[in-house]
Amino acid sequence: MKVISPSFIITMNRNYEILEGYSVLISGNRIQKIDRTEKLIPIAKENKWDIFDASGTILIPGFVQTHIHLCQTLFRGLADDLELLDWLQLKIMPFEYAHNKESMKYSALLGISELIRCGTTTILDMGSLNHSEVIFEQLINSGLRAFHGKAMMDINTLYPELSETTASALKSSEELAKEFHNSASGRVKYAFAPRFILSCSNELLKSTNELVNDFPGTLFHTHASENRTELENVRKRCGKDNIECFEELNILNDKSCIAHCIWLNENEIQLMKKRDARVLHCPSSNLKLASGIANIPRYLKEGISVSLGADGAPCNNFLDIFVEMRLASLIQKPFHGPTIMSAKEVFELATIGGARALHLEHEVGSIEEGKKADLVLIELNQLHNSVNIDKENLYSNIVYTCDHTNVKSVMIDGNWIYQNYQFMSIDVEEVIKKSQEELSKLLLRVK
Repeated sequence: MKVISPSFIITMNRNYEILEGYSVLISGNRIQKIDRTEKLIPIAKENKWDIFDASGTILIPGFVQTHIHLCQTLFRGLADDLELLDWLQLKIMPFEYAHNKESMKYSALLGISELIRCGTTTILDMGSLNHSEVIFEQLINSGLRAFHGKAMMDINTLYPELSETTASALKSSEELAKEFHNSASGRVKYAFAPRFILSCSNELLKSTNELVNDFPGTLFHTHASENRTELENVRKRCGKDNIECFEELNILNDKSCIAHCIWLNENEIQLMKKRDARVLHCPSSNLKLASGIANIPRYLKEGISVSLGADGAPCNNFLDIFVEMRLASLIQKPFHGPTIMSAKEVFELATIGGARALHLEHEVGSIEEGKKADLVLIELNQLHNSVNIDKENLYSNIVYTCDHTNVKSVMIDGNWIYQNYQFMSIDVEEVIKKSQEELSKLLLRVK
């Protein structure tokens, strides 16, 4: 049993309560009780439970990032200043093809470490064609909560070496799902991941959707309408836009987790709403690749699920959720006015909104009794934070002034993964050293 006693608790429950003078009792991997500190602490002392005095900090739900590419973390800084299709063809796909198991291991571990350090406790990750089992192993060992799946590609005119037959893509994905879905006591799950329409046949897309139905709790994770050139190519192939293609194939539904969705037409917006599909918004990536700015306020007004992700390190170049929250708010204000995308609304997208997108809202995303203990302690005592800290401006402080340096401790599934600014089991210096070595070797393998 553990008791955490912060100064404030941002619950993100149905009533958006912010509690002052309350503590959280954790039993195993779940929140057992939330009560006033003066009531819980004597009981904790009497029963000799572990007591964590977190005065001066804010306890928040762990952040949920719904679009990540751990397989690309090693490539940070190696694919700058390119638009999407050139970025893929000239840099990312050759790099991904050159991965072996060791380079994939450290690419994943490097990204996982960064994500945890910035308070992210749950991710939806898309791998590459090969070595997804290595990423699953690192996710299981790290303690991170995650969905992951290999990228499925049976067409690749950009880089033909990085593709496989339809049958192979389906068979290998199914085998991975059988082995890893709901592993680590359900903490790690599978997400089937056809990369995007231009790399997938209609047969692959339809058959993948059937696999999602065969494995309860899995997701359909893809990209769509990210870039205007991509969209032109989709129209040439399908005679319509991305979401309309998904609808025609009868694969658009509430398990559809679709990254970007920048260039949706009116019909597609209504289809996303009707089918309860999810938009995975990646503001930094969309700006850096000059892809555009998704009309997130419109999607939210329509009741479409929107959540946040950093995308991959080579198109961001951070995996820091604080960067995504800040940008998600600021980039909309010149178009929609200063009151749009408030700090509270953006914080919701990064917590309970992300949980809803992944169908995990009954488990994570808010601090409530019975939910999983995925928790983050934020310390607002840095030079870059407001000196006026009170209950009324906590959302503002976190979204507009925080970065990863404010994350003091991270708990996932009731276990401290990062505590008092230190990793509990990850040797960061060794990860950086090995990552540098593996990148040097990988670059020699690039064709």
